[in-house]
Amino acid sequence: MTTRSVRDRVEALLAEQEGVLRLRPAFVARDFLPAGRRLGLTEAAYDVGERGEICERWLASTTKADNRVGPEDEGLSAVATEGDPLLLVDAVREAADLLMGQAYAATHPAGLGRLAKIFDYSFRLPFHVHPPQAYASLVGARSKDEAYHFLPADLGAHPETFLGVHPWIAEAQAYDALLPYLVDWDSDLILRHSRAELQVPGEGFMVPSGVLHAPGTALTLELQEDSDVLSMFQALNAGRIISKDLLFKDVRPQDREAEAERFPLRFVDWAENGDPYFYEHHHLTPRPAGSATAEGVQESWVFYGSSKFCGKRLTLQPGASVSLVEPGLYSVFVWSGEGYVAGQQVRGGDHTLDELVICHDTAVRPHEVRCSGSTPLVVFSLFGPDIHREVPEPGTTGWVHG
Repeated sequence: MTTRSVRDRVEALLAEQEGVLRLRPAFVARDFLPAGRRLGLTEAAYDVGERGEICERWLASTTKADNRVGPEDEGLSAVATEGDPLLLVDAVREAADLLMGQAYAATHPAGLGRLAKIFDYSFRLPFHVHPPQAYASLVGARSKDEAYHFLPADLGAHPETFLGVHPWIAEAQAYDALLPYLVDWDSDLILRHSRAELQVPGEGFMVPSGVLHAPGTALTLELQEDSDVLSMFQALNAGRIISKDLLFKDVRPQDREAEAERFPLRFVDWAENGDPYFYEHHHLTPRPAGSATAEGVQESWVFYGSSKFCGKRLTLQPGASVSLVEPGLYSVFVWSGEGYVAGQQVRGGDHTLDELVICHDTAVRPHEVRCSGSTPLVVFSLFGPDIHREVPEPGTTGWVHG
């Protein structure tokens, strides 16, 4: 497809749909853990053979899943349109000004700059770390700061997340305390050096790159930088040994040869991991957003504390409506209920009607959200870098100014 034809198609869709793109669901398989089977697929659809099981759904994604095997477009969201497939990543690349606004597109050449996903596992994810930018750059990638919001669903068998390491390890930068587990690669005992926090529906955590973590089994909405870098630190999980290649997944061959298992330990931000007030500094509870004021309407920040991404939860009671104005492009995921967003019909639980991108020119002008069903409409609005300049800061009632 030529550049011009992509741009023409995007322009036509935006004119037809009043500046909104509807997206098809992008499901992602993982081969190191079984699925939690809470993504609304048929039982048979979760098992995808050599690829593993469908464990994640990526939302408004322009990021390809970095899997061992799988289709070329795995993880990439497609625009709901007739004719040839139209990937959102292509639309952003060839018509960035139409989607993101001319000024924002000019200063953000990397595109949307964030990735949202729902992850759904029946076992806790293994203890791992995302390389900070200095190390991600060595393999031509972005860092992966991320944040979690636990959805009101079955919490699964292990609804607790391990975060960071005990302070004494961090204070001593005790490489030798963790190194044997990486060398031996035969157990899950590395978790004895971390702390677990309960996953509470409606709450979450901010997890910067460099922080070791093992997310629990709660159905989780995640918002992060648009990257898929990681280094796995836990060998045994869900009764089997994970491939040690995942420890070195984003390590250059020359660094692996020079330092072996010691090199991934460079990814660990010791001060952040060992913070004795880690919970207080990283725990996310809904904070009033204050911009959507109408009877029967509640708007809360649920992702905050970063200039790289942020997100809100909007709840409308039956019959309620509200006029919104946002500073720029955002994506919408509808969790439950039914209604209309910027003139487009939406319905939670319906994969054909629960995901939208509200493009810049529509976002910055008043646009209506309305609940037309008999149950509350719950909508998540997800933003990329530098869209909102003021967001709450975890652990305080103050504000961080961008």
